[in-house]
Amino acid sequence: MLTVIGEALIDVVSRPDQDPVRHPGGSPMNVALGLARLGHPVRFLGAWGDDDDGRLLHQHLSAEGVELPLPTHDSATSVAEARIAENGSADYDFRMTWEFPVEQAELEAMVGNSTALHVGSIATVLEPGSANVVKAVKAAAGNVLVTYDPNCRPQITQDVDEVRERAEMLAGQADVIKASDEDLQWLYPTSTLQESARAWHRSGAKLVVVTRGELGPWAINAATAPEGVEVPARRTDVVDTVGAGDTFMAALISQLVDLGLDGAEGADKIGDLDESQIAALLRRAADAAAITVSRAGADLPRREELDALGESEGATRP
Repeated sequence: MLTVIGEALIDVVSRPDQDPVRHPGGSPMNVALGLARLGHPVRFLGAWGDDDDGRLLHQHLSAEGVELPLPTHDSATSVAEARIAENGSADYDFRMTWEFPVEQAELEAMVGNSTALHVGSIATVLEPGSANVVKAVKAAAGNVLVTYDPNCRPQITQDVDEVRERAEMLAGQADVIKASDEDLQWLYPTSTLQESARAWHRSGAKLVVVTRGELGPWAINAATAPEGVEVPARRTDVVDTVGAGDTFMAALISQLVDLGLDGAEGADKIGDLDESQIAALLRRAADAAAITVSRAGADLPRREELDALGESEGATRP
């Protein structure tokens, strides 16, 4: 069982010359959905209200077989308004409530019988729920594979010093970190992407991956330091970028689990992956993201779609 902790919300998406559309969203929720579509048993620990939006989230996840053990809370379900530009990029505004409807001990018990835990985004920095997430990560570290995606949202957590401190603390607890170039440029504006990633690697993370849009991802672990490994992005026609990073994260976790690198003993071996193995991880995760950006919204791929793309001869990289 893989566990994902984090926010779930309703995206209200506005596109040029189109009426707004409501659909389920939230970075950690997308990761949980992506893992389920890639064939993994997944438990999602999020929170939403007992309202129409909350019922939409529940239906969206349960239809994919995601386990949803937490009750609803008393507040309204959170909403993010996403404005899609002509080039497919997205800008967000949030109305968020983030708190858990269960005690910390129950939360940690659910994580304790997992082989992997993923956390990230707003859930790791917005109080009061972020304090519960941090405690769960500290309890899980060293016992399960811990993955982390800061997925920074300056619109809702504007204090960069506070977010940087939290990110560095979680980076020291996580086995695998995925961050976008925008995340690292906001957190460390005077450092290169590679310098920032190397610092997180030195702090204890076994694998740090940086996604760089059209440049393709770059990663570093013990076996590939200090140069790291990069692969080109797969060429595709971009409809929008909603869910691209979450798709990459889900595909990365999926591959690590497929390789038996979850659980405490498996996570310890991630630093030993060689250049060709890291490159293969990055290529498949980039392929998954390419599928998502080629269609509207966070419509993450299923395993058979990803397998078919990897095997195709026509969709090649530059």
